[in-house]
Amino acid sequence: MFMRTMMYCTMFVWIALSMTGCSGEPKSVASAIIIPDGEKDPAVWGRKFPNHYDSYLKNSEKTKDYSKYKSDNQCRLSPWPFQFVLFDGWGFGVEYNEPNGHTEMMKDQRDIDSSRKKAGGVCLTCKTPYAPELRKKLDIDYFRKPYDEVLNEIPEKHRTMGLVCIDCHDPATMDLRISRQTLIESLKAIGKDPEKLTRQEKRSLVCAQCHVDYSIPKDKDGKSIALVFPWKNGKWGNITIEAVIKQIRDEGLKEWKHKPTDQKLGHLRHPEFELFSSPGSVHWAAGVACADCHMPYERVGREKISSHRWESPLKNDMKACMQCHTQDAKWLKDQVYNIQDRVNHMFTKAGYTLASAALTLEAAVKIPKADNATIEKAKALYAEAYYRCTWIGAENSMGFHNPTESLRVLGDALDLGHQAEALAREAILKASATPPEFDMAQIDKIVAERSDGKTGFKADVKKRAALMSGK
Repeated sequence: MFMRTMMYCTMFVWIALSMTGCSGEPKSVASAIIIPDGEKDPAVWGRKFPNHYDSYLKNSEKTKDYSKYKSDNQCRLSPWPFQFVLFDGWGFGVEYNEPNGHTEMMKDQRDIDSSRKKAGGVCLTCKTPYAPELRKKLDIDYFRKPYDEVLNEIPEKHRTMGLVCIDCHDPATMDLRISRQTLIESLKAIGKDPEKLTRQEKRSLVCAQCHVDYSIPKDKDGKSIALVFPWKNGKWGNITIEAVIKQIRDEGLKEWKHKPTDQKLGHLRHPEFELFSSPGSVHWAAGVACADCHMPYERVGREKISSHRWESPLKNDMKACMQCHTQDAKWLKDQVYNIQDRVNHMFTKAGYTLASAALTLEAAVKIPKADNATIEKAKALYAEAYYRCTWIGAENSMGFHNPTESLRVLGDALDLGHQAEALAREAILKASATPPEFDMAQIDKIVAERSDGKTGFKADVKKRAALMSGK
């Protein structure tokens, strides 16, 4: 009886130990580490989460030609030469590069041509973890003061620090959180309560703190006074280019003057979240978040973590896609390229059409007797086309985030560009002059001739603008 009781007791203890996972090992040192509130140094967070930190450090590794349309640190203008005409008049037409990774973005910004930082301290909003506190400390001066002056408010050892843990996580709980006030304000503007977000929604919205379009309002002296996401005419799951253009028009969010068409324009920047979350997006409709594809699960030893190397699935042999899809990597890549080739085809057609329209308008405005009313109509149509073409060109997936919407928007850009050019030609003909004729080769030649050879067009960069017909 005694032996039987001892056997049962031994079995009970063994089962209990098995269930609790006890191995006689001491409690993890990492579990006792407390991350101070406001801590920005990712190395401090890395002491508690070493595997996540090792993954994070890989963001500094460059990947060349990881897709047909992307290569880290490559000029983003020269592969599509028509952009030099579209951006002629401000910094984006001088230097515009692919990034070197989220951890390197402050270095990228500091190294880029100074014309890209004329807006002032506002340029730091998505680049440094110090942006939220600088905005509170400096108030409107954060936006309007010169870039270098605001940069110098950051501790010197952190002036090249890019995206870090505190941008997305609460150091006490590790919960996802939104640290940028602009996104909080923008969610409220479309009727989305920032206090009632699901975890899955946050797995996209922490990315939407930066991977969105934005505008920089100016005062009468041209100084920056704020930063806004032009969403208020949209709604959750449906922020269209038309809604954005309406706010640009209604609020006069014009940031620069386009030289060829002699008019002030707004601009569109990397609207990944807007395009991904709009109608037509298969993955958004299926409830997929940004992190599902760009931070896939991976196993490190016995630990399963979300990758903290934020990257395109194309960089990692489509492993993120194979979490859900059963096909092999080659088949999946072929589907991506089928989409991107067709969007690039339309981007190329629309882009060169707009460049032709801009150059025709440039000729028209120089003719003293040209009908001004017709020219103004052409300018308005050009602006509408420009916003649509740039909406897709600035977005970082070459249409993959929402293929049907991308093709719709580029189709409208192409049509509006043709209308603008037709009116510009009409104005020239009415003045008894001969309108110029442009094709893709002629536009490429004009771009090369107007470049100064230092910034701008780089003839040695592979051209990616292409029509699928080969014409």
